[in-house]
Amino acid sequence: MEAIINTLVGYIWSDALVYLALGVGIYFTVLTRGVQFRYFKEMIKLLFDKQTSTQGISSFQAFSMALSGRIGVGNIAGVATAIAAGGPGAVFWMIVMGLLGGASAFVESTLAQVYKHTVDDQYRGGSPFYIERGLKMKPFAILVAVVTCLSYGVLVPGVQANTIADSFNTAFNIPPVMTGVIIVALLAFIIFGGIKRIAGFAGKVVPVMAVGYVLMMIIVLIFNASNLPAMFALIFKSAFGMDAVFGGIVGLAISWGVRRAVFSNVAGAGEATFSSAAAEVSHPAKQGLVQSFSIYIDTVLVCTATALMILSTGMYNVIPAEGLVLVENMPGIEAGTAFTQAAVSTVFSQYGSGFVAIAIFLFAFTCLIAYYYIAETTLVYLDQKLRYPVLKPLLKIIFLAVCLTGSMQSVGVMWALGDIGFGSMCYLNFIAILLLSKTASKVLKDFDEQKKLGLDPVFDPRKVGIENADFWVTYSDKYDKR
Repeated sequence: MEAIINTLVGYIWSDALVYLALGVGIYFTVLTRGVQFRYFKEMIKLLFDKQTSTQGISSFQAFSMALSGRIGVGNIAGVATAIAAGGPGAVFWMIVMGLLGGASAFVESTLAQVYKHTVDDQYRGGSPFYIERGLKMKPFAILVAVVTCLSYGVLVPGVQANTIADSFNTAFNIPPVMTGVIIVALLAFIIFGGIKRIAGFAGKVVPVMAVGYVLMMIIVLIFNASNLPAMFALIFKSAFGMDAVFGGIVGLAISWGVRRAVFSNVAGAGEATFSSAAAEVSHPAKQGLVQSFSIYIDTVLVCTATALMILSTGMYNVIPAEGLVLVENMPGIEAGTAFTQAAVSTVFSQYGSGFVAIAIFLFAFTCLIAYYYIAETTLVYLDQKLRYPVLKPLLKIIFLAVCLTGSMQSVGVMWALGDIGFGSMCYLNFIAILLLSKTASKVLKDFDEQKKLGLDPVFDPRKVGIENADFWVTYSDKYDKR
């Protein structure tokens, strides 16, 4: 069974998905005329828009919820594996893919806002909603909802819980079962509190953990300042095949850099669409811009922080294939969190491992909260069709059980199962947002025109010729009466 699962993972996470993600990022960057670059100042301004309501959450809370899903163990362990398989050049292509992914994130989050609606007095939306309403393909929407719910509700959560338990066992010698019980208790308190409690927690914890991690990077880089010029030169030369050691693996550098960026920031994969739809904004493009900014935080800032710490301290190996060893600075050490822990420990010798373990806990725990919210929102979509209200409490129980058992199990098969679900979701959502690209373009054009007139953009789908955006028709009518 394990061999079959790993074979499926190999097919799904082939170079086809890597270059599809790269192509989609380039396409949307051109289509939106580089929206992720030309509206950078606007992104920061909108990030602190405190507009909220009983049905929706603020843009910052939605941003934090999405970022909590983007920033996870992949930002620590994943970057290390990219360097180990693709060399230092993978870091360059990871950043490039992150910048291009900003356009994909804008498009999917804007679409989530366009086709959102109110369910049980809360804003709900996401990839299944805009597939059904925008593409008018209900079977396709149901398929996406099922895949997403299974992926985030059952297949992936155990990986995050397992990583937390493993890091705490290594750093503090805490038994995995005890860590699992603590994780479940904290998760139960938050997810049984509804979206407001989920959003409130993410809004408080995510900024702290991101800032703390970057500050740690800055300290490590200060202590290794003399190595920085050579390190940046190595990254650039390796990315273009100009380095004597890594020149022969430039293809792997591109592949692993793009792959790690896609896996980390999931731009265009649909993950952030669910929290984006929950935001209270006056125009869909506003939340699209906020979520585009989250890609900068995830990939350009946090992933790069990990990479720079590892490379500047020399705490890495590069073994692109079995039997091919290009660099072995850490003999016998497998690529993953150990690279980052070793890098931090060069400066914080007694506390490095513990600091990274705490960072992993914050990253992975907030990831789990985001995963549950996504799974619940897709279940809400399916529940409207199936009318089985018992499914929501059942999901909570299954989700918590997976986290508990996952903290005590081997991570290999669990990662593989998660990759199958996540990779499948990537293919499905890439197709959906490509088919809806004209809709996203209309929304952005409307936003651009109103900004040029000096207005605070307010969206009316009737003016741009978009159907089935019922929420915004009602919103626009209410706004006009003010």
